[in-house]
Amino acid sequence: MTRGDFPAKQIFDWYDRHGRTLPWRRRWPDLSPAYHVWLSEIMLQQTVVATVIPYFLDFTRRWPDICDLAAAPAEDVMAAWAGLGYYARARNLHRAAQMVCGELGGRFPQDEDGLRALPGVGPYTAGAIAAIAFGRPSVVVDGNIERVMARYFAVETPLPSAKAELGAHYAAVRPDDRPSDFPQALMDFANAVCTPKNPGCLGCPVGEGCAARRAGTQDKFPVKPPKKAKPARRGIAFVAIDGDGRAFMQIRPERGMLGGMSAFPSAGWTEADPPFDPDKPFASAPFDADWHLAKDQVGHVFTHFLLTMDVAVARLDAVMDSAEWQKVRVSGLPT
Repeated sequence: MTRGDFPAKQIFDWYDRHGRTLPWRRRWPDLSPAYHVWLSEIMLQQTVVATVIPYFLDFTRRWPDICDLAAAPAEDVMAAWAGLGYYARARNLHRAAQMVCGELGGRFPQDEDGLRALPGVGPYTAGAIAAIAFGRPSVVVDGNIERVMARYFAVETPLPSAKAELGAHYAAVRPDDRPSDFPQALMDFANAVCTPKNPGCLGCPVGEGCAARRAGTQDKFPVKPPKKAKPARRGIAFVAIDGDGRAFMQIRPERGMLGGMSAFPSAGWTEADPPFDPDKPFASAPFDADWHLAKDQVGHVFTHFLLTMDVAVARLDAVMDSAEWQKVRVSGLPT
């Protein structure tokens, strides 16, 4: 397979007519700064476009350039990120901004190796920024582009084993011109035409050369391994309320689940915790109090496991004056 065997021109023609107008796109305006591309790529990690757009607009309004973000208090950045999830991204975002503004004089690295040195930037994100912001010939293959490549070339290898093969196809057919637009065009095409279910094969502008369409097997690709059941974990959270209605909160360790976030004390559910013993539910209580179990448990689905939490509640008559006791807004709790 060579560049001439893949209809990049048809993809670009489709993109020029139907591409999404997104606030971080280089074409709207013609020269968005690399800051916008980097910020959007970090926010888009495991998060859909529609969710990211209002956060991106809010961040760029508050902090118009990288050094504005670097100078912001970490607490303000975390608060602005609240609700977007995967909070390690926000901490890494702030650290990377400080690194670019401080050590690098406000200029982003333009190659993948330099970009990967930034906190929170892995191989895919580095390739995407290098290509989209700086026009570098990087291999940029997200889940959407995997689907296009897998169908067009009928790649039988199941994911994730197929990733290297799909990346090789992308590198082989990537055109020399418009390196910034090519991955964005494929992403938009996958989002609108080559969709996961019920793809628009009848009106597909590249359908003639698509191996899966010719064979009528487009729903088969990309081939995925059988789903494994997520492991289940159980723990306990301790909710203490003082006489002024304030809750006892702790800052979670910087590394690990929900790192650096203010949260109710909990135990038994992270890999670092001893297993939760339901026969001794208050063994890990943060302090002695008249604890009792709430009637209902709380469940949450994480990427890699299912969590069930018992909830221990204690009410204190005294008004506590230490900083750990805080007024809590439900909307401010991490999810």
